Amino acid sequence: MIGSNLDFSGLNEIARELELLSKAETRQVLRRSVRAGADLIRQEVVDAAPERTGKLKRNIVVLFGKGAPGDVVAGVHIRGTNPDTGNSDNKTKASSPNNAFYWRYVEEGTSKMAAHPFVRPAYDRKQEEAAKAAFDELNRAIDGVLGK
Repeated sequence: MIGSNLDFSGLNEIARELELLSKAETRQVLRRSVRAGADLIRQEVVDAAPERTGKLKRNIVVLFGKGAPGDVVAGVHIRGTNPDTGNSDNKTKASSPNNAFYWRYVEEGTSKMAAHPFVRPAYDRKQEEAAKAAFDELNRAIDGVLGK
């Protein structure tokens, strides 16, 4: 699984501003921030994904996950994979438009097919830019809430 954590604790100014916000406002600001970074990576994955029918590209989405209390987690997810286990989701039929379970075969290859990685290279290309986008959105969102 590809993961990246942004640690805001070292940024004293942002931490002080977040303390001024209510719990709900803080969560909203953090969600907007991580969503901005995840959206950037998602778009890069969509652009890099192979396209035969378009099903794979349509099923690349951003989801919010569970984190520690006070943490906000978002990531790029390809529908058709069980996010809890990382395995293919066999509860959804292959004919479903929301099941691109085969993405892993394309990414990693099989014994009969060469790998055509598109997720990891896209992530590697946009990781730093996504972190910057998240910080920029964090500052904009804080300013917007404090400016009310």
